[in-house]
Amino acid sequence: MTKGGFYGYFDGRPALLTEMLDEWERRCTKEVIAQVDAEGGDGAERIRRAGQLTFSEDLHRIDLAVRAWAHHDQSVATRLRRIDNERMEFLRKMFSTFITDPDEIEARSTLAFALAIGRHFIVADHPGHTKREAIQLAGELLLRPHL
Repeated sequence: MTKGGFYGYFDGRPALLTEMLDEWERRCTKEVIAQVDAEGGDGAERIRRAGQLTFSEDLHRIDLAVRAWAHHDQSVATRLRRIDNERMEFLRKMFSTFITDPDEIEARSTLAFALAIGRHFIVADHPGHTKREAIQLAGELLLRPHL
C-alpha cells in the first residue's frame, strides 16, 4: 500500500491501531458470544464452544499479540481489561448454570480462562498424552458438574 493509499483509509497510525483493536474485539469476543448464544446448549457446551472459537490458532495468536502490546500501551491495556472482564463474565454466567457456589464459579472461571490463554506457553511433557490431549483433559475436568 502506498502512503497516499494508507491515508485514504486511515487518518494516521492511531486510527489504524484503533481499527486493529476494533477488529480483534469483534472477531475474538463479540462474534464468538453471539455465535455461542445462537447455537445454544447448556453452560458447559457453551463454554466449550466459546473456547474453540476464541482460541483457534489464528485468533489465539492475535490475542497473544494484543496482550504483549498491552504491556507497552496503557490504552490497549485498558481495552484488554474491558474485554477480559467481558469474557470472564461470560464464563461466570455459564458456570453458574451448573455450579452454585460463588467461590467455585470464580475459581473455575479463572482456571478456564488461564488455561485458554496460557496453553500456548506450556512446554512440559505429558506422559501418555499429547499436549493438546492434556489441555483438553484439563478443560473437561473444569466443566464437570462436581469436582
